Amino acid sequence: MAIGIRMSQLTEIELIFEPQEEGGYSVYAPELPGLHTQGEDMDDALANAHEAVALYVDGLREDGEPLDRGIVRRRIKLPS
Repeated sequence: MAIGIRMSQLTEIELIFEPQEEGGYSVYAPELPGLHTQGEDMDDALANAHEAVALYVDGLREDGEPLDRGIVRRRIKLPS
């Protein structure tokens, strides 16, 4: 199912936290291509993500770029 909400209508975005072998978390936001950050623990990663999202959105606005990046999300079933 595609999610048909435009970024300009969003008040929240999804963040993905991936545990790293060396410790800590790598973080990215599928709706914000190129946004990546990390943290030593979940609290640190979340704080860094808040800052990264704010800078990303500010940069788009300063450059006159739309917040809608055209991202389409679909879910599929995993094979049995």
